[in-house]
Amino acid sequence: MNRNCVIKDPVPGNRAEWRRSSAASAHERLAFLNEASRRIGSTLDLAETSRELVDVAVPRFADAAAVLIQDRLMVDGELPSRPVDGTTLVRRMALGVAVEGPQAWVDAFPVGKVSVFPPAMPHAHCMSSGSPLMYPVLDKENARLIGATIEREDAVMNLLTDSSFLAVPLRARGRVLGCAVFTRRPGTQPFEEADVTVAEDLAARTAVCMDNARLYTRERRTALTLQSSLLPAELPQALGMDIVPRYLPASDLMGVGGDWYDVIPLPGCRTALVVGDVMGHGTRAAATMGQLRTAARTLASLDLPPDEVLFRLNLMSQDLDPTQIATCIYAVYDPITRNCALARAGHVPPVLLHPDRSTEIIELPSGLPLGIGSEPMESREMILPPGSVLTFYTDGLVESRERDLDSGIMALRRLLARPVEDLDDMCDVIISSQRSGHDRDDIALLVARVRELDPDEIASCPLPADPRFVSHARRFVRTTLASWGLDGLTESTQLIVSELVTNALKHGWPPIELRLLRGRTLVCEVADGSPATPAPRAPSHDEDTGRGLQLIKRFAYRWGTRPTQYGKIVWVEQHLP
Repeated sequence: MNRNCVIKDPVPGNRAEWRRSSAASAHERLAFLNEASRRIGSTLDLAETSRELVDVAVPRFADAAAVLIQDRLMVDGELPSRPVDGTTLVRRMALGVAVEGPQAWVDAFPVGKVSVFPPAMPHAHCMSSGSPLMYPVLDKENARLIGATIEREDAVMNLLTDSSFLAVPLRARGRVLGCAVFTRRPGTQPFEEADVTVAEDLAARTAVCMDNARLYTRERRTALTLQSSLLPAELPQALGMDIVPRYLPASDLMGVGGDWYDVIPLPGCRTALVVGDVMGHGTRAAATMGQLRTAARTLASLDLPPDEVLFRLNLMSQDLDPTQIATCIYAVYDPITRNCALARAGHVPPVLLHPDRSTEIIELPSGLPLGIGSEPMESREMILPPGSVLTFYTDGLVESRERDLDSGIMALRRLLARPVEDLDDMCDVIISSQRSGHDRDDIALLVARVRELDPDEIASCPLPADPRFVSHARRFVRTTLASWGLDGLTESTQLIVSELVTNALKHGWPPIELRLLRGRTLVCEVADGSPATPAPRAPSHDEDTGRGLQLIKRFAYRWGTRPTQYGKIVWVEQHLP
């Protein structure tokens, strides 16, 4: 049975409740309303507040009670723009009964049912006028109209005909949210004017609690929508790494915060992994998260090392909002060398799962959180073994009121060491075990498994410093692309490689190496020992040189250069067919 159906034992016929006597004292009514104030509005939940009202009213005030609200309040969290006019949807939120045969009431007035109330219906008249409506004895015609509206005419007529009926509007901040309906069985003390006053007071208290719940729900929904829209909808495919993310919002509004993750493609099929946590909660934290994520992607596009990215992100965060503080971890993974460079700014340390199921906390200089000071960051580089799993997360995963940070990280390491190979299953196990149902902080989790590159993902060719080997580079391109099934890119790639190798032979130093990478795009890389980078220029009509990079720009999706320890790499990307 629906939890918002409250069924109680009926009041015995000889029981002299205060509500049965017209001479009830003001003290007794006040005591009843004080009790209602304590019991109604214990949560910021519309359904629970509705249930609390009928639980208080039945059987002390009425034999049956129901709460109905305009459906837009439940669906959109918006105040109704107009009173019920015959087109507005109304939802029954709760039902309470204390009569013989309560199932008949439950069947006749199902909780959750949405109906359109015609203006002539007593409920609609109460909501549209904003005034209570009392029938000391409900006539057969009105009972029939109520039943016909909810498509249960006979059942409702049997239950309501000759009963005492009272409907009062649920009004808050000048708007009618819905109505509360109370009935008493035929043959018992009917409602009177003093009861109308009590019902109005009950409804007023309940309506304020319901409107608070509406505002809470709307703000939480707004923050969650903003936050989810700022997280990546789909992660890019990373070469040499399988990545699975998880994001869980907190269980209440105060926990809607600024946790985020990102996966950013970098030149050379490298990948940047980012996880961050804006301190604070609510819409403001979510908005700051969006700004920092955008700034981090912008800095990543400059192909800076992790410590430099976080240093600049720290300065930018102070310009965005000096009062907001965030933690962040940033890593760059190179699938060719399996080298991973990491830096963190006040963030919880990453955990590495080795192929033998042992785990290790990657020791990194913690650094100050973003938004504090201007100290330089420090980074660390390490080679990740094939099959290892790198785990980034926010503190909501490992820290709670019942568990300190160190205990939470140890629990995470034990979960990672379990014999679970599938990354999605691994994330599910971690989340379900580490998070209780009432945590007040959101969680971002990013797990990435390192894998060896397949032969159809990378091919390289060392080249002597001899112009005659440009033709050898073109043959290497033809052979490789044919084996990869990319014959459609052969002509453009040969042209690109000819220009890149010629420039390296003419302007660069040995050693020279050509590399083809197949990931989301086809990448051509030519490395040489010179740090000088090529710059496109506009040649005059009588010049024979200077047009190579213009041709590359015509065929390429994008191109650029990046420094290496021993020189530079010029890279060009083309879209795969």
